Amino acid sequence: MKTNMGSLDRLVRVVAALVVVVLYATGLITGTLATILLVVAGIFILTSFFSFCPLYYPFGISTRKKLNSKA
Repeated sequence: MKTNMGSLDRLVRVVAALVVVVLYATGLITGTLATILLVVAGIFILTSFFSFCPLYYPFGISTRKKLNSKA
């Protein structure tokens, strides 16, 4: 599994997941919406941890910086 997520992409996903968790913990989101958002937040955390987004792969998208290889 080749990583395809850059640092900023990972940071944005973690922050978004934390916002959802805080909204849920404070009771601002409830019910079905809360369940869906918590699942998405979990996916964001997992993809950030592995630096791999399965949705980027088929489209060849990568937010990682290219390494300059001088050969």
